[in-house]
Amino acid sequence: MRRYLVLEDGTYFEGEAFGSNHYQIGELVFNTSMTGYQEILTDNSYCGQIVMMTYPLIGNYGINRDDNESVKASVFGFVIKDYCEFPSNFRSSETLDAYLKRVNIPGIYGVDTREITKKIRAIGTLKASFCETKEEIPALVEKLKAADFLHDQVARVSTKTMYPIPGRGKKIVVMDFGIKLSILRELAKRGCDLIVVPYNTSAQEILDIHPDAVFLSNGPGDPADLTGVIETVRELIPHTVIFGICLGCQLIALASGAKTYKLKFGHRGGNHPVVNIETGKVEMTSQNHGFAVDIDSLENTDLEMSYQALNDKSCEGIRHTKYPVFAVQYHPEANAGPQDSNYLFDKFIALIEKEDKNA
Repeated sequence: MRRYLVLEDGTYFEGEAFGSNHYQIGELVFNTSMTGYQEILTDNSYCGQIVMMTYPLIGNYGINRDDNESVKASVFGFVIKDYCEFPSNFRSSETLDAYLKRVNIPGIYGVDTREITKKIRAIGTLKASFCETKEEIPALVEKLKAADFLHDQVARVSTKTMYPIPGRGKKIVVMDFGIKLSILRELAKRGCDLIVVPYNTSAQEILDIHPDAVFLSNGPGDPADLTGVIETVRELIPHTVIFGICLGCQLIALASGAKTYKLKFGHRGGNHPVVNIETGKVEMTSQNHGFAVDIDSLENTDLEMSYQALNDKSCEGIRHTKYPVFAVQYHPEANAGPQDSNYLFDKFIALIEKEDKNA
C-alpha cells in the first residue's frame, strides 16, 4: 500500500506503508545510528517525534524481547529507506512490521532519506505526518502549519506511581522523566537500591525517603516546560548527590540559573565525539537530544562545562562547583553502543561514597 510522508513546508515523499495507520502530527527528526532501531523506537525521549533512520537497511535483525528501552513505545512514526521483510537473527521473535502494527506506530519505507536529512539539516526539524492519497496532502499541510509541538510529553511517559527496584547498595531516588530501562539496569548492576518516582514528585517527598543520592533521567520535550520540576531540582541541589543524564542535565542547568536553547536539528545517533575538558580525552557517545545548555549562560552560575561536543562545540556536560552535582547531555548507558562513557555510573557511586565519608 502506498503512503505519503508530508512535511509542514508542503514537501511530500511517496513510499510504501508498513506498521499501523495511526497517524499523528510529530516533529520529524533523524538518527544516524547504524544499529539499535529497536532501542530507538522504545526510547521515550522520542515521544511526539517521527524518527527517520539515515542508515538505509533497517529491520534485518528483527525485534527481540530483551532490547526494549520502555514497556510501551511512544514515537509517532518511523521513516526508513530499505525495509528488510525477512530478518535473520537467532534472537528475533517478530518482524519490525509486525512489531509496529502491534504497538500502533505507522511507518514508511522506500523514500529518499538522504534528501530528507539534507532538508532537515538546512531548515531545521519540521512537523510532519502521513496520509494515503495525494488528494489529502493540501489539507494535511494546512493542518501541520497550524499545529503546535507537544508540551506534555514527560507527563505522558513518566511512571504514574512510585516503585522500588530493590538492591543492597546505595539508596537512590530516580526521577522518571521517560527513563530508559538500560539506565536502570546499569544502576541495578552496581547494587543500587532504587526507588523510581514520578516526574512531579516534590523535593520534600524525595528527601523524606532519605536517599544517598538522586538520579535525574532522560526524557522528551523542552525542559523549560517543566517549571515545577526545575524548582524541585533547585531545592534538591544543596541536600544530596545528583547525577543527571540528557533532560536531567538541562534541568540542573535551568535550576542553577543557566539557560537552554533548541538545536537546529538536534543530536541523535551513536557516533557523536565529545571531549572531556579536564582530561582532553575524546569519547564516542550515543546521543538523543533536541535542546542544549547555553554555554555563555553558565558564566554567572555555580556550574562549569565539563564535556563539549566536537562537531558543533555545544555543551555536553556540566558540574557544580559547590555541591556534588554533575550531569551529561549524552547517554553513558548507550544501548546499542558505544560504551566509552559507561564509567560515569561508577563515578556516580564513587561520589556518593566520598560524600558518605565526609558526612
